[in-house]
Amino acid sequence: MRSSWCCVIAFVLSLHLSNSAAQTPRIPNKTKPRTMPTTRPAADHLSTAYYAKSCPNLEAIVNQKVNAWIIRDSTIAASIIRLHFHDCAVRGCDASILLNHLGSERSAHASKTLRGFALIDEIKAEVERRCPRTVSCADILTAAARDATILAGGPFWQVPFGRKDGRVSLATEANMVPQGHENITSLIGLFQKLGLNILDLVVLSGAHTIGRSSCSSIQQRFSNFNGTRKPDPSIDINYLKSLKRLCKLGTNFVNLDVTTPRTFDLAYYTNLEKKMGLLSTDQLLHSDSRTSPLVDALASQARLFTSQFAVSMVNLGNVQVLTGKMQGEIRRNCNFVNS
Repeated sequence: MRSSWCCVIAFVLSLHLSNSAAQTPRIPNKTKPRTMPTTRPAADHLSTAYYAKSCPNLEAIVNQKVNAWIIRDSTIAASIIRLHFHDCAVRGCDASILLNHLGSERSAHASKTLRGFALIDEIKAEVERRCPRTVSCADILTAAARDATILAGGPFWQVPFGRKDGRVSLATEANMVPQGHENITSLIGLFQKLGLNILDLVVLSGAHTIGRSSCSSIQQRFSNFNGTRKPDPSIDINYLKSLKRLCKLGTNFVNLDVTTPRTFDLAYYTNLEKKMGLLSTDQLLHSDSRTSPLVDALASQARLFTSQFAVSMVNLGNVQVLTGKMQGEIRRNCNFVNS
């Protein structure tokens, strides 16, 4: 097996070299070129101490509510992580996925299986009671995704706060979120547009170590894959037979991780090595030469997966955030923009 650390180091070095090559060459002139003033990235305005004075109990409130829901229904953990990703993948992490009106992201076909809205509403109601008009829905969803990960057995990370809530939510944009049948090139392109890289793509896909998928999302792999009238050749034959038994109806659900579906671990990656990835996009991570070295590295290094998952989740939570005084708002109700 390839050396896991070498794979990651090589990847980081390649990023460094590509960035260096893209820099503007120095001008061999005695007169120094005039430089334009730089603008700090919006994520730099976020802070883990943002609510230290205005809402010091925020994280305790979020943790208490998320924990109570997971005790009643352990599957909600994966749903909250997924909800957070769907939010950040469209217009950045601005809680636009939570807006509930005709033609919103939430009403899109791509969002029909999303869950967790009621939990976020419950957290928001308690936060508004304790700290009125102070905490954004975007920050609440980001913190809830972190706590859901921890309570599912995943790593801890500090969440920087200070996001504002967006005022725009369009169903047509929600349909651009990956649905499990895209190719790796399109996934890499999407992540690059979000300011994320290949490592983030492979690591965040590891969230599929928990959670479920509807059978309708995978049935095209069973018999007429890409119009071939044959099953997807990248799927293990015994696993395929099992899925066919479980997916007699498209409305049924199956676990994303066939071996340890309720444990946050690296089995997702070892499953890919055995041709047992549920979604075709999952399995392609192992067959594509751009991502397979990272899959192999993560499949053999539990600490590498958990530590990098925390880093990549922070990166995800920083995507295209709204922070300026003239950007966004603090919604009083996560379902609607302020009147």
